[in-house]
Amino acid sequence: MATPPVPPSQAAAGGNFEAPPPPAMQPPGTDMTGICFRDQLWLNTYPLDRNLIFDYFALSPFYDWTCNNEQLRVRSIHPLDISQLSKMTGIEYMLSEVMEPHLFIIRKQKRDSAEKVTPMLAYYILDGSIYQAPQLCNVFAARVGRALYHISKAFTTAASKLEKIGYVDTENESETLEPKGGKEAIDFKEVKRVDHILASLQRKLGPAPPPPPFPDGFVPPTTEAEKEPENQQAAEPQPPAVDPIIDQGPAKRMKF
Repeated sequence: MATPPVPPSQAAAGGNFEAPPPPAMQPPGTDMTGICFRDQLWLNTYPLDRNLIFDYFALSPFYDWTCNNEQLRVRSIHPLDISQLSKMTGIEYMLSEVMEPHLFIIRKQKRDSAEKVTPMLAYYILDGSIYQAPQLCNVFAARVGRALYHISKAFTTAASKLEKIGYVDTENESETLEPKGGKEAIDFKEVKRVDHILASLQRKLGPAPPPPPFPDGFVPPTTEAEKEPENQQAAEPQPPAVDPIIDQGPAKRMKF
């Protein structure tokens, strides 16, 4: 006849061995920026203020149960009592910034003495949702990576547009050269015939007489057309040196 099964509690009590203790709570990880915590039932029951905010934070996976604040809670002391925390050493949480009831910032730090503390992490509670603040090095790395991505993308876009501009310019140059090549050829026989007619007329008419001399003391006025070449030579600046980046053909020039 089979015996009925014995419940585990009775078996543990009747045997010579004790039940294994429950596993200890593991401390939270250092990088938990990818998750957030929110307990809507707790928020509907209790208000968010500086007196109850730590109890709400202790429900989240960000809370380290081995901290000094938990020891104060066991002794029925307020977990944020600085007069008690300054007498202890180890991991602790401090409420650094408060904007009730929307924003609370909790700092995790390591206390070595009453005056020496080392900040470790920061958490912020925004409208009831708890987040871990990213570290400054991660923020810089993300911002620099994003900036480099946009810069490289801008250079890629600019290079593709410059290639298209150069392609269009080469097409335009070929189109402008085609009509020039399609013009009528010069008839050299006709040119020689015109030159022969002009030379014969010049021989028939003879050379032009010299102009009469100016009277004594008369200074011929100089026309503006004669002055312009000299002024242009003095006023015109020297052409700038060729830019090795800009002046490298039509592909490197921007069209407006």
